[in-house]
Amino acid sequence: MLIRPATSADQDAIWAIIQPILIAAETFAMPGDWSREQALAYWFAPAHSVFVAEQDGAVLGSYYLRANQQGGGDHVSNCGYMVSGEATGRGVARAMCAHSLEYARSKGFRAMQFNIVVASNVRAVALWQGMGFAILATLPSAFRHPSLGYVDAYVMHQTL
Repeated sequence: MLIRPATSADQDAIWAIIQPILIAAETFAMPGDWSREQALAYWFAPAHSVFVAEQDGAVLGSYYLRANQQGGGDHVSNCGYMVSGEATGRGVARAMCAHSLEYARSKGFRAMQFNIVVASNVRAVALWQGMGFAILATLPSAFRHPSLGYVDAYVMHQTL
């Protein structure tokens, strides 16, 4: 699997990954009714470093990395990861997370923080914990899940 910086030529493949995740509205705190343009503008925001994971020329996932805050908090990084439904369970998220941790270190970040990890997304929670992230806080009923109702979310953190 190759993880490389995303280019504008990857936008169709990234949208194909993002759209069903937004529509499902189960794991990511982004509006489910965002248009292609809105979603890609967010994903490719100027402050984001965007990468894709590809295998045999097919984009299987994408992530962005940014400073979690500005000013005095800009030494802590933040990421968003999405994997295509067809690639779930194939180690794509794990590979992107490992890549993002190394990339964040190389850019001088001292930590990585995930601000809202949906507690019902047990696979992601277990993966992030396996990658060295700790749950720092539980945010009660912080995420509105389409079938489970209000569920908790976690703030997760790892010192780099």
